[in-house]
Amino acid sequence: MKSNALNIQNYIDQIQPERKASFDQLRKVILLNLPKGFKEEMSYGMIGYIIPHSIYPAGYHCDPKLPLPFASIANQKNFIAFYHMGLYAKKELLDWFVKVYSEKCKYKLDMGKSCIRFKKMEDIPFDLIGELMQKMTSDEWISIYENNIKK
Repeated sequence: MKSNALNIQNYIDQIQPERKASFDQLRKVILLNLPKGFKEEMSYGMIGYIIPHSIYPAGYHCDPKLPLPFASIANQKNFIAFYHMGLYAKKELLDWFVKVYSEKCKYKLDMGKSCIRFKKMEDIPFDLIGELMQKMTSDEWISIYENNIKK
């Protein structure tokens, strides 16, 4: 469900009241733990955490006019989505996350390749998301990205 919001505040203003506090807390945790080199902006109709062109001028290989994406949060129809490309690109990080998630959360992990779906707002592991955000620097993400797209 892509949003037509023009800016982050407009996006947040459109979130259902019963999800707003959880979404705001998730965003706050991400921002508090976002490593240097990443920037928050609207990206692909969601709130994205990207590496700006000022740091990585090549941009995203699918469309070099766009900055290099890394993570996003989105208010979807039936859940809050958290996307983290590092989980998709680095198996050790994924393995760590899956293990720790199962130890900290009472509900089964609902995850695609890089998308974690939170259907129960009370079970979002905010501390784990904060820890995950600190596990990859912008330089490491650029290195992993370049190694993968050059294959």
